Amino acid sequence: MSTDTRPVPEPAPEIVEQWRAEGVGLVELLARAQRSVGGLAGLRLGPTPTVLVTDPAAVQHVLGRHPDRYVKRSHRARMLVGDGVLSATGDPWKRQRRLLQSQFTGTGMRRYERRIAAAAHRTAERWEGYLRTGETFDVAEEMRRFALDTVWRALTGLPLDDRTDHELRSVERVVAAMPKLPTDAADARDAVAADLARIDAVARAAIEAARAADPAEEPGVLRVLIDAGEQYPEYTDTLIRDELVTLLVAGHETTATTLTWLFLLLDRHPEARTADPQALVNETLRLYPSAWLLPRHAVEDDVIAGHRIAAGTDVLVCPYLTHRDPALWPDPERFDPGRFAAGPDRPGRLGAYIPFGLGARACLGTQFALRETTALLELLLPMGELVFHSKPEGAAYSITVRPDGPTPAMLRRHPERP
Repeated sequence: MSTDTRPVPEPAPEIVEQWRAEGVGLVELLARAQRSVGGLAGLRLGPTPTVLVTDPAAVQHVLGRHPDRYVKRSHRARMLVGDGVLSATGDPWKRQRRLLQSQFTGTGMRRYERRIAAAAHRTAERWEGYLRTGETFDVAEEMRRFALDTVWRALTGLPLDDRTDHELRSVERVVAAMPKLPTDAADARDAVAADLARIDAVARAAIEAARAADPAEEPGVLRVLIDAGEQYPEYTDTLIRDELVTLLVAGHETTATTLTWLFLLLDRHPEARTADPQALVNETLRLYPSAWLLPRHAVEDDVIAGHRIAAGTDVLVCPYLTHRDPALWPDPERFDPGRFAAGPDRPGRLGAYIPFGLGARACLGTQFALRETTALLELLLPMGELVFHSKPEGAAYSITVRPDGPTPAMLRRHPERP
């Protein structure tokens, strides 16, 4: 390593202690570190050295250029997703990624257009009923059901039924519980054992049904996994279960959260309702990226922008803070879908906008997620306006950034329309 490198700048220890004494949470602690020393900031969060990365060039270095130097370790969701592609590493991850990649790009995506459309129309029919009756409903719950229905159709070829929907609420409960679970893996599993058992039962039933289905039927992703099990010994029923649950978690939690935030943002900014649906989604993802924090671990010594990164350092890439950096985004707290039209406000720097990650481990389902969100908005936005009876006051930070409370609302016709 070059001798003219320097350590990563850190906030003064006494300042960090003062922040801790104030009781600030992790997000605010990271934000203060960024504001204090910049887009590459050293932190003392525990016994392991930690570096916060929010500068676009450094983000690209870690995620895009050198994923072999900055690797995933044990994923916090492993007790839920097992050895699925989200938590797998090394050669197993490469094989799993390769198998699934073709399902969510190009020709693979076209296969799911009808299923996405069917789930969107099913939700629109419910909303037409709410519009007629004036019934109050929870927006987050509606978005959860839509996103789960969509991914369930993609996985199994079948619409989501009420019983499966009820049992898969366990996924949301486990995800919401993760930040508060014991650090010991066995104790954490014990704390959510009943919900994990329900999820396992749903997965087993889906795998059995897919095996028994007519091979001539248009297959879902689950059929692809089962076929892989006939060719590759590593695709045991356990791994198929893990991939199924991984896709369920990643495929509905993030989409449902994005859509919920979008409707809350439109309530605060009604002038944005006429924006292009894709721009609405993009700007929502800027403020509330699908993965707000991407932890990595440095497995060898490295240098980023002249700063030494020692092997063994924990590296936290934080899209949430990169997307709110005023040096990259003018007036970053403002909701402005116009940023994603051609113009000077749209950042051209790679690494400045990473709602689905970057590089080899970027989200597999990016195109799927963007298509399903816009498909739904194209149906719902012309229908009417939401009137919220109450709104969450803040955000809860887990795997995703979720509104921290219920979202009861009613749907009314646009004032200018009959």
